[in-house]
Amino acid sequence: MKKIFLPLIFISALHLGCSKEQPQQPHKARTLASLDYTLYSEKTELFVEFKPLVVGSESKFAAHFTALGEYFKPITEGSITLTLTVDGKASSITADAPSSPGIFRLALKPETPGIGKLVFDIQTKAYHDRITIDSVQVHPSFKAAFASEKHSHESGTEISYLKEQAWKVEFANAPVRRQGFHNVIQTSGQIMAAPGDEALITAKAAGIVHFLGSKAIIGSEVGSGTALFSISGGDLAVGNLDASFREAKAVLEKARVDLERATELVKDKLISEKEYQDTKLDFDKAQISFSTIGKNYSGGGQTITAPMAGFVKNILVTEGQRVEPGTVLATISKNKKLLLQVNLSQRYFHLLNEIQSANINPGEGAVKADSLNAKVVSYGRSTNAGAPFVPVTFEVDNTGSIIPGSVVEVFLKSSPIPDALVIPVSALIEEQGVFFAYVQPSGETFEKRELKLGANDGLHVQVLSGISEGERVVTKGAYQIKLAQASGALPAHGHAH
Repeated sequence: MKKIFLPLIFISALHLGCSKEQPQQPHKARTLASLDYTLYSEKTELFVEFKPLVVGSESKFAAHFTALGEYFKPITEGSITLTLTVDGKASSITADAPSSPGIFRLALKPETPGIGKLVFDIQTKAYHDRITIDSVQVHPSFKAAFASEKHSHESGTEISYLKEQAWKVEFANAPVRRQGFHNVIQTSGQIMAAPGDEALITAKAAGIVHFLGSKAIIGSEVGSGTALFSISGGDLAVGNLDASFREAKAVLEKARVDLERATELVKDKLISEKEYQDTKLDFDKAQISFSTIGKNYSGGGQTITAPMAGFVKNILVTEGQRVEPGTVLATISKNKKLLLQVNLSQRYFHLLNEIQSANINPGEGAVKADSLNAKVVSYGRSTNAGAPFVPVTFEVDNTGSIIPGSVVEVFLKSSPIPDALVIPVSALIEEQGVFFAYVQPSGETFEKRELKLGANDGLHVQVLSGISEGERVVTKGAYQIKLAQASGALPAHGHAH
């Protein structure tokens, strides 16, 4: 019995000794829930996760930094300095490089309890930025941290989409703002060349057409005087330009000799003044004829040039084709000003005076009216027989994205809507006629919202309900979130990086 009793006493003593140490680390009984913050500057998005700060305990930070722009991309180089300040006492730590693209890992051990602030200084080759988290609690002990812990309850509709996923696609979000907007009439129209913006190139003589260089191609940019065609007589028996040129030259030479002879004879009064004037008139006619035929003429024929700068819109002849004087060879367009003709339903006739400008969609996304300098130049006062439409004509600048003759989608802006809540059209997701958008309440959490929409100008759409001002809506990449959600590829929220 004694041999058994002594080991039991020893084990009991060891157990009691260990049990005295356990109350010193009550935090190991359960784990504090992580905190997360999402903040934005003009250049950067910060999404950071860390445990509540406790004096004497090291807290590790997983800080995700995204460079803002047309698309949101991870910061892949540079350094991050994290500074904690409590009651004027500051401590800092620096990460000289990301542990993985966009993610910087830092750790701090607070020494002073109280309310402080965390400052993230971002230094990259491209820019410097600073993001501050105010009113951060530093707890004096784990007991105090547990006592102040607040438990969040997820709604069940939240969607988790990690930064690592968003960085791999074309992704961006934007805050929802109120701004001036307009009621919009959506219709279609046709782009036409503006009067005086086009010129026809015509043949000046009969002959065979030959193309010169590489500019006589539809779409080629040309300058004023650029040589495009030549017209020669070739082997034509009738209407041979080369023969006409030689004949006109010979007639001119004879008329010159006759005039020189008549000039000497009239001085000696050997011919009358009338005969001299007739001889001079023949010379003038021969000179005009030769100048007309010989203009831009060379050994290869008469050269036809562009009358103005622009681009070749149409080529109406083929190589080797015989043409007569006045035959149209090509069309040159300046393509600086274009006309947009819209046929508006007569039910909108009462709104004609309110139409101010128009956005257009040539097929690859809407073009803003401001960039087109669109303005109304005329509108009809009646409808045509058999066509219950009122023509409205705009003059627009050609920015290179629209082609004369094309049919485009048109968004006519009429009466203003002050202080409208609007989001980009690119944020919309349509499902069976119902529109949704993804709102991003925090860095890796999204909510799918059903929207009630108002006016749509092709670039932005008015939101009547479903989103509040200041919330951030996904403007690019919403479809990828939808696909990931539908495929079940979305990870659980609250993952460990």
